[in-house]
This record gives sequence, structure tokens and C-alpha cells, in this order.
Amino acid sequence: MNHAPRVETAELADAELDALAGGTHVAVGLHAAPGSLGVHVEAGDLAVSAGLGAAVSPSGLTADGHVHTTMY
Repeated sequence: MNHAPRVETAELADAELDALAGGTHVAVGLHAAPGSLGVHVEAGDLAVSAGLGAAVSPSGLTADGHVHTTMY
């Protein structure tokens, strides 16, 4: 006799999974410090981060910028 527990499985559509997981989300983050500014945005399975920075020293001015994207 088999005493292993039975587990029922079911197929779920993407829309049903989104509803179970709380749906599609949008999140925005912003950070700032002297000489820098950054933003991070997530919407669904895409994330974008961007930033700018600048610094002044006796030897001159430096600046940078960047953008990163991620697909989950």
C-alpha cells in the first residue's frame, strides 16, 4: 500500500499568477547626496537604475553617469 501523500497540480495562466502574487508592481526609489543623484525604477519584470555624479578637487572636475537595466 502506498502511504505517500497525494498532491494535486494545476496549470495557471500568467494573469492568474500575477493575481496570486499581488499583480504587477511599480516601485520608484530616489537617492541624493552632495555631488550625486540616483534613481531606481521597477515595473513588472524590468528594472532601470541611473545615476549622475560630480566631484571637484584641486586637480580638476570629474563627472560620471550610468544606466543599468535588468530583466527578471
